Amino acid sequence: MYRSHNCGELNASHVNTQVTLAGWVQKSRDKGFMNWVDLRDRYGITQLLFDESRSEKSVFELAKTLGREFVIQVKGTVIEREAKNKNMPTGDIEILVTEMTILNASLTPPFTIEDETDGGEDIRMKYRYLDIRRNPVKNSLLFRHKVAQAVRNYLSNLDFCEVETPYLIKSTPEGARDFVVPSRMNEGQFYALPQSPQTFKQLLMVGGMDKYFQIVKCFRDEDLRADRQPEFTQIDCEMAFVEQEDILNVFEGLTRHLLKEIHGLDVEKFPRMTYDHAMKTYGNDKPDIRFGMEFGELNAVAQHKEFPVFNSAELVVGIAAPGCAAFTRKEIDALIDWVRRPQIGATGMVYVKCEEDGTFKSSVDKFYDQADLAQWAKATGAKAGDMIFVLSGPADKTRTQLSAIRMELATRLGLRNPAEFAPLWVVDFPLLELDEESGRWHAMHHPFTSPKPEDMELLATNPGKVRANAYDMVLNGNEIGGGSIRIHDKATQQLMFKYLGFTEEEARNQFGFLMDAFQFGAPPHGGLAFGLDRLVAILGGQETIRDFIAFPKNNSGRDVMIDAPSVIDELQLNELHIKLDMR
Repeated sequence: MYRSHNCGELNASHVNTQVTLAGWVQKSRDKGFMNWVDLRDRYGITQLLFDESRSEKSVFELAKTLGREFVIQVKGTVIEREAKNKNMPTGDIEILVTEMTILNASLTPPFTIEDETDGGEDIRMKYRYLDIRRNPVKNSLLFRHKVAQAVRNYLSNLDFCEVETPYLIKSTPEGARDFVVPSRMNEGQFYALPQSPQTFKQLLMVGGMDKYFQIVKCFRDEDLRADRQPEFTQIDCEMAFVEQEDILNVFEGLTRHLLKEIHGLDVEKFPRMTYDHAMKTYGNDKPDIRFGMEFGELNAVAQHKEFPVFNSAELVVGIAAPGCAAFTRKEIDALIDWVRRPQIGATGMVYVKCEEDGTFKSSVDKFYDQADLAQWAKATGAKAGDMIFVLSGPADKTRTQLSAIRMELATRLGLRNPAEFAPLWVVDFPLLELDEESGRWHAMHHPFTSPKPEDMELLATNPGKVRANAYDMVLNGNEIGGGSIRIHDKATQQLMFKYLGFTEEEARNQFGFLMDAFQFGAPPHGGLAFGLDRLVAILGGQETIRDFIAFPKNNSGRDVMIDAPSVIDELQLNELHIKLDMR
């Protein structure tokens, strides 16, 4: 065998034990008559000792040829270290090496394999197999495994059955762009990679599986950012004979289970918030409730005071930033410049300092007196020492901008503690949203989401007011999962397709198989999908997901390690009956 122990398990209890270890050379320290080598594997590091007076000459000389990342096997005796290292689990011992085999030499790596490396992101992505050897990436992947196992155990104990669904499916017009796959055997036709297993999990409910889950790859051809990849992983679940409350209870339980298993935290029942309240109070549908700074609407107390910017605005709204009255003018100007960036798009921002003596100093003192500003403070919940920041303009746009400011301020003020977890449910989403360019209604979630029964009549008269039987799980300002009660009868599904602008022929071509299945005794059902990558990152105290994915793509959707996507040769194109137009 290559090893009797791993590099992380030996301690003082193993002194005088004969062992065999194998791993990578982390570093070596040659002192002439003695040579120390740190040997690393997935489990840790063990120090090796090559002693001129106690090691075979050939072994001692061979040790001098070792370079970083050489793969070696050693045999020797566990001895007590003279200079112990209390920062290492194996720091009380070392191995006096008697035999060594170089299993594979290594080129000098392009960056140091250390926790704090000298390699930039691009070079580490190119040599990802080396980056995985570093503890931050390795531990992130092990952490992901731990979370996935906890999910599987929890759901399996509740009688969920793990079922695989196909990757080569039919393209559908809803959601993001599909990745398409040409079919060689069916000329001129294409598969699509699934954006989610949505229709298949519904068919499993029709098939009587009752409780399904799958940790599954999904694919969306969309622009990328730190928390988005073209291929990502969902914890996909569906249940039959359930209502919304049943699903919320199960997956609230799953989240509570993960927080307990991973961090030892006990979380009480999760708060619930309607979509309308979230948008009005926080400016987005995934609010971070680890801190306050709730919106205060100021139309009633800020308009009609000879300040034309506010008087012409649909909405005047502000937040109270705790302790920020101490901001210097330079800091305030920097924040105003920040909100004027194209990504935020505000034209400016009004501020009010709430002084410790109870007075106010604002950028609009010319138009508002102390009594007016006191009303602003009351509306925003501002206290002495706080700063009120105010935006105005079109309601939806202004709320979005103020939400961005709220999050930026929270980051600057250290209010987004990654070790604190604040989950909540957001419920009662709109069923439909209007595309202003096309004038068509689109499903806010997907076309199989059930309307609230009490809102059904509004579909014909006021579609924008119809609430969906849908819900999102939010954790620390991130949507980590979402789902809905599904439509399970053909008539309601046909009605939904009608309001989404599908002709009967289009609906039949795209979803005929599902409509047919609904005619064979489809049960009431609903489900939810968690984004595993994002969930793991947040539980791991991070905002970005790349380090929790073994081989991620870059922001251009490329795998720079294997150089994909890439061109294919003419023979393959001919087999697929594809001609490229490169104009």
